[in-house]
Amino acid sequence: MGTQRGVVTVVASPPPRKKGRLSGGSLIAIITLVDAVSSCWFGYCQGVFAGVLVSEDFQRLFPQTSDASISGIVTSCFLLGAFFGAIAAFVLGDKLGRKRTIALGHTLNLVGAVLQFTSWHLPQLVVGRVVNGLGMGMTSTISPVYLAECARSHLRGRLLVIGASSNTTCFCLANWISYGMYFRDHARGAAGGPMQWRFPLAFQLVFAAVLPLLTCVPESPRWLLLVDRDAEALRVIAQITGGGKPSSPAESESDESSGEGRRPEEEDPVVVAEYRSIKTAIRLERESRVPLIDVLCHRDQTQNFRRVLLACGTQFMQQFSGINALGFYFPTLLHENVGFDEQMSRLLTAVSGTVYLVAAFGSLFVIDRVGRRKLMLNGAFGMTICHLVAAICLKVGEDDPSKTKTMGNVTVAMFVLYHVFFSPTWGGVPWVYSAEINSLGWRSRGAAAATATNWLMAFVVVQFTKAGVDNLRWAFYLIFAAFCLCFAPIVFCFYPETSNRTLEDMDQIFLRNPSVLVCGNNEMTQRARPQALIDSETERIARGDGDVDGSGLDSGPRAATMVV
Repeated sequence: MGTQRGVVTVVASPPPRKKGRLSGGSLIAIITLVDAVSSCWFGYCQGVFAGVLVSEDFQRLFPQTSDASISGIVTSCFLLGAFFGAIAAFVLGDKLGRKRTIALGHTLNLVGAVLQFTSWHLPQLVVGRVVNGLGMGMTSTISPVYLAECARSHLRGRLLVIGASSNTTCFCLANWISYGMYFRDHARGAAGGPMQWRFPLAFQLVFAAVLPLLTCVPESPRWLLLVDRDAEALRVIAQITGGGKPSSPAESESDESSGEGRRPEEEDPVVVAEYRSIKTAIRLERESRVPLIDVLCHRDQTQNFRRVLLACGTQFMQQFSGINALGFYFPTLLHENVGFDEQMSRLLTAVSGTVYLVAAFGSLFVIDRVGRRKLMLNGAFGMTICHLVAAICLKVGEDDPSKTKTMGNVTVAMFVLYHVFFSPTWGGVPWVYSAEINSLGWRSRGAAAATATNWLMAFVVVQFTKAGVDNLRWAFYLIFAAFCLCFAPIVFCFYPETSNRTLEDMDQIFLRNPSVLVCGNNEMTQRARPQALIDSETERIARGDGDVDGSGLDSGPRAATMVV
């Protein structure tokens, strides 16, 4: 690749190798930490406002929130902001790149947090929550994509689950902080002061530590190849794999001083194989690219619209499993539906969040061993039983007052057990799945559509939950039981397995299998990587794309021979 200046052609060289750069496992650990901190902020924001709303000083300062409709708007404006943030990520994820989009999102989070905990007027609070939501929509969309594009396929599921588990960790933390701030004042016989709600909102600033971390990590190699920054992509692949290290200090010094000759990463078989596999997949995708209208009409070979719908479907099902009905209103449900006092309701909410957290880490050990499909199927059945039993217990308690306490305790147990089923299955799998299922050209846009679906459906669920509980009471939980029961056949019939596949494998899967039904198709449903996909990757590497050094010139047969 060169630029013409008079009669002299200047060939652009890649950036020089930096001494002491992170590579291999240490680099992946930092990238995982970036995603985890992003998820922490996401989870904390989901959990913190339920406690803020019932704080005495908050209610004195913002008496308008005693109106259920105003309270609903203040709560859900964060979700609407997140919806539009995810839509913004649809465009910005490919335009700005993964790192800069994440940085922009967290900057908005920081501004939104400051506006909230310094609020003295309701409009400022609402603006702060909307800005916070915009940033959260962007980061919750792009952070999992960034990690998925950097992680190796055999670790990708577990690393993405660390992010989802971090979300749960800070959701739990928000519940305990809320309970602690309540107990701080009431244990002394004092009314709640401003610290009872300002401190939990200000605590979000801790998560701004993710911004300096972004300076330590490279851009996604797949995005770099997508925008034809091949030399940088080759260098990043070498960093991620830990390959391309000079054989001696003298070789390193010579390479850095001269800037000429073949760099070590160009001769590392693992680095070159990864580079060629991704590069060839991008070329094939570009060759089969069709107008957007054809994608929406399902006329493209790689079935991008179908894949986006599958990703959106997981997020729709996650929300209509009832998680945010409990997440945003759990203390209210325990107080009004089950009959516990305020302090016990807060305590049980915190305990339930802790169980939710412990269960979330269980998915670290099973997500790659069991696969995505089985986790979603088992989770759907478990959640159905929990909602059904909870509804029956509430009905029995209403009809027979002598059994109200016993049935109330069983109902609480079902709510806690629901979190045990949800957390390791539908809690994390939809985020992993939406980062894996889409093609490279549609990955950030597909993830944006899926995340926007999540936030929009969360808004819908939060809006109708309070009215549903007030009007339907025990029968309200039958709605979620019916939804969860429907999820199992949908997953079984339409959702392919994504574990133990490279991200490029997914293109081959949809090229080779045009049918929307996956049940009975081993290539689409088996957990182990199909041999046909292994053979296809070998062929992609062997075909290569010629260009390994980013100069636009064929690297010659030497690198190809080392791979084959």
